[in-house]
Amino acid sequence: MEIEATVVKLLPVVKGTSQRGEWTKQEVIIEQGGEFGRKLCVSFWGDKAQDAASLREGDRISVWLNLESREYNGRWYTEARVWKMSRAASAPAAQPVPANDFPLPADEPDGVGGDDSFDDLPF
Repeated sequence: MEIEATVVKLLPVVKGTSQRGEWTKQEVIIEQGGEFGRKLCVSFWGDKAQDAASLREGDRISVWLNLESREYNGRWYTEARVWKMSRAASAPAAQPVPANDFPLPADEPDGVGGDDSFDDLPF
């Protein structure tokens, strides 16, 4: 499943040791755009945690993830594990919009009115 979102918050890195060895997990809160702006906590495990460490709040990213639910002591826990991430391409810089469509005044008077003096009054 692919999701495009904005990074809202980086949670602290969690490290531990299991029967299989040491592990590292980085959780990141992301928010999807749209009218309701849904937030989701996604997990980066192992080597992917290093990818998450380079993120900053406000970054636009695309994540590919797998959803997984597990039962423990009669309760179910769901996790969104990221297996691939890419940064969204930055939008091109916006061109300044002119305040109006009128041409800018020239440095020299155009000689209208037969007078060489420059008058900036519109009438």
